[in-house]
Amino acid sequence: MPSRPARASAVALFATLAALLGALLPATAARAAGGTVQGGRLDWGIKSSFQSYVTGPVAKGSFQLKNGAATVGGSLFRFHSATGSYDPVTGAFEAAFTGGVGFQGHQKPDGSYELDLTVSRPTIKINGGSGTLYADVSGKAKDTGAVTTRTQVPFATLGLGGVDMKGGAGPITLTNIPATLTGEGAKAFAGYYAAGAQLDPVSLSADVKAAPAAEASPSPSNPARPSQDPQAARGAFADAAVDWGVRRTFREYVTGSIGQGKWTLAEGAQDGGALFRFPQGKGAYDGLKGTLDAAFAGTVHFTGAHLDLKLGKLGVKVENGKGVLSADVTTGGETKNAVALVEFDAKGLKTEGALATLAEAPATLTEGGSQAFNSLYRAGTEMDPVSLAVALEATAKLPALPDLGSTAPPAAPAAPGASAAPAAKEAESSNTGLYAALGVAVLVLAGGAASLVLRRNRRAAP
Repeated sequence: MPSRPARASAVALFATLAALLGALLPATAARAAGGTVQGGRLDWGIKSSFQSYVTGPVAKGSFQLKNGAATVGGSLFRFHSATGSYDPVTGAFEAAFTGGVGFQGHQKPDGSYELDLTVSRPTIKINGGSGTLYADVSGKAKDTGAVTTRTQVPFATLGLGGVDMKGGAGPITLTNIPATLTGEGAKAFAGYYAAGAQLDPVSLSADVKAAPAAEASPSPSNPARPSQDPQAARGAFADAAVDWGVRRTFREYVTGSIGQGKWTLAEGAQDGGALFRFPQGKGAYDGLKGTLDAAFAGTVHFTGAHLDLKLGKLGVKVENGKGVLSADVTTGGETKNAVALVEFDAKGLKTEGALATLAEAPATLTEGGSQAFNSLYRAGTEMDPVSLAVALEATAKLPALPDLGSTAPPAAPAAPGASAAPAAKEAESSNTGLYAALGVAVLVLAGGAASLVLRRNRRAAP
């Protein structure tokens, strides 16, 4: 029989191997577990030639951004706040993005448009090596003018050749992925392009997080709060915010080759990509009369070549379905207080439970606003829409800002590719030594066990 020291050595080796396997396997399982997509952006120009046609001398039209969508680079639209799921074992990926863009052109004498198309809520689904871009599409048919609205149309197929979606653990990034119009997409595109037409490539970045814990159900210790009478709210409110992007083309001018500038946010103002949020609203709201008088914190300072404009201490007044947004305006070191900048349609201000909201109300520049912009725009010019949120109780939550995620894909990538998860690849690399050590340990144990068996057999032989 083998000596006790030999048996102890074997036991120790087996214990070491078990410990190594125990340390490795949970980590592998954690990396392989599915995750929730929460936060991120998708950059897509839809079709650049279509943009040029809409805004060109023939259609003489324009496009409007909706629900927090923004522009980036030369001809890309940025959609935000990705939500969905990702399975690193199979590579299955799904992410829905918020925002939309509406195209209008060929205006008729009655003010309507022959070309009227909106694309919104793009969703990416990838499974088994193939991918599809879905979208909500509403528009007029090119030939008949019939208006149709389709939800989550399989709009484009994605060229995923060479893209490996498996093994991810960090932000999922896809860059410059080719997109081809489908038959369903061609119908939804109002007949402007045939199936098989090449669309602009798609780039995206999406954060992957652990699934959130389920919210606690109402119980004696956690009772559900009753909803507030929508018309009963009046007087001081708990919190409020106003969202306003000033004007898209102005932001592009500031950061472009002419303005060569930037903007700086201070005193609590936040950047939502296509808009600025001015928080910490204080004032009074009357749900019965539909009136609001509020002051907000935060400043935005635009600087650049021959440009120095600062807006702060924003205020909003709503009465009789009309709203006015004002601000302290500083230019050239001189400040004018409470300048009425834009007027907006406030008939959509509504109260639901403990929250009063107004979403993307159309706004136009005032005469005072024109002077604030040094007559760069005339009074009556369409500015970015105004959104309001008023928390009538301390427990009410204001709408979240667009979530652009932690990693931005290139605005104009040079070549198609993907990074399903740099963290996973690094983990594989760092585990190589551990796998090798385990292999050596197995061999050593196997050799030790064989030696023990041989010695035992020799001693037992006649």
